Amino acid sequence: MKIGIIGGSGLSKSKIELKSFTLETPYGKPSSAYELQEIDNKNIFFLRRHGEGHTIPPHKVNYRANIFGFKELKVERIFGVFAVGSLNENIPPGSIVIPNQIIDFTQGMRENTFFDGPKVVHIDFTNPFCEELRTLIFKSAEKMGISLFTEGTYICINGPRLETSAEIKFYKNIGADIIGMTLMPEAALAREAEICYVALTVVANYAAGISKSKLTVKEVVETMNEKVEHIRKLIKETLSILPQERYCSCKDALKDASF
Repeated sequence: MKIGIIGGSGLSKSKIELKSFTLETPYGKPSSAYELQEIDNKNIFFLRRHGEGHTIPPHKVNYRANIFGFKELKVERIFGVFAVGSLNENIPPGSIVIPNQIIDFTQGMRENTFFDGPKVVHIDFTNPFCEELRTLIFKSAEKMGISLFTEGTYICINGPRLETSAEIKFYKNIGADIIGMTLMPEAALAREAEICYVALTVVANYAAGISKSKLTVKEVVETMNEKVEHIRKLIKETLSILPQERYCSCKDALKDASF
């Protein structure tokens, strides 16, 4: 069984590699080498979304190369880890949210599909995350006594600047609970690659206009550092109960998706 983990702010600062693989893809170079470690007889490939030393801004991440590389390594499931802001007063900083929906505000600004023609593919993205992985994460959290939110809508914006208070008010009014810059097109590309994908997000702060103070990167990093061990333990426990076979629909995402 081969598993992928894509780390963003905070998690990518860890030193976990045993062996690394540097790949070339038809879409260019992935953000970093794929760092391999073995947990419970499973091969875990870790990718630093923003590169070594966090040098790649969110709008410059080569999402297609990153996901294509996982596909080349025969990875079937990916855990994406994110720091986010909260638009929901009931989801305070320090919360762990496993979102169930996405609103994408990066359309037209990022290369977001493997199917640019001549083959035309329209994947079903009604439920953008693997329900099997989500359910297993909830079981793991309950067993370990880790509190989390089991639903939430992640709105993805292009960045790299933070949002205005008027933008946050608008995003909140259209149903967003948390906000970040890197979930899309990562999640959609994983679906096109027929890879199961789930997001684990840590709320670093309240978003602009909701927060009473200036937003800072320091705040994001400090909150992630506080919660990163919970995320690691949650993923490790989930890995221990993953079935060898996939029973979700992610593996058949391309079936009946093209003309």
